[in-house]
Amino acid sequence: MQSEAFNELFPLFDVASPETIEWLLSVATEHDYPSGRAVLMEDAWGNAVYFIQSGWVKVRRHAGEDFVTLAVLGPGDYFGEMAILDESPRSTDVVALSPVKLLSVSAQRFIQTLFKDSQLHHRMLQLMVQRLRITNFRFQLRNQPPAVKLAYSLVSLADAYGQAGDAGVEILNIPMKDIADVTDISEDDAKKIFEKLTEKGWVKVEGDRNVIVLTNAKQLTQLAGRA
Repeated sequence: MQSEAFNELFPLFDVASPETIEWLLSVATEHDYPSGRAVLMEDAWGNAVYFIQSGWVKVRRHAGEDFVTLAVLGPGDYFGEMAILDESPRSTDVVALSPVKLLSVSAQRFIQTLFKDSQLHHRMLQLMVQRLRITNFRFQLRNQPPAVKLAYSLVSLADAYGQAGDAGVEILNIPMKDIADVTDISEDDAKKIFEKLTEKGWVKVEGDRNVIVLTNAKQLTQLAGRA
């Protein structure tokens, strides 16, 4: 991957020096995984930071004999940095929701990079605070109606990873259980609300391309309380 493309794809590196990016790319390892494959097991956290070049993944944890999806991440995002910084064990794993291409940088080399490039270090702290604010806002939504919470999840995914299409903003056609888990509502509620949003013409699924199209992002944003 070229330095310019890497810098453009990953907001984390928009303040990093060209030398930092070139060095990271020189020590990074590429990975390709098919949909459904575990890309990081719970005993492997803390070994590296992973950057999503293309595709989508979900972070999940065990809940009895089942799993609960904690987050859905798309192109331009990354994971594994917290396990490197706090060195605590994780009871979660990461699974590909679509064919995914990753770059990994070992923990030691990534920490070295943060020490060498103070701008990158500061940028990572900014993004951590941003993620914390998003988590806090989701907590504030816990007593909101399920439709509001679902709209917020869809708009947030579109803002972070969406691609502009002819009919609206496109995101991966994420399994409804994963959307429900991330939204903190039941799968039945998620299905019913999604059906209503489809009837209103605010969203549609294009199964042949495996995408959800937010055809009326403005209305969804208003419903989510983010207007």
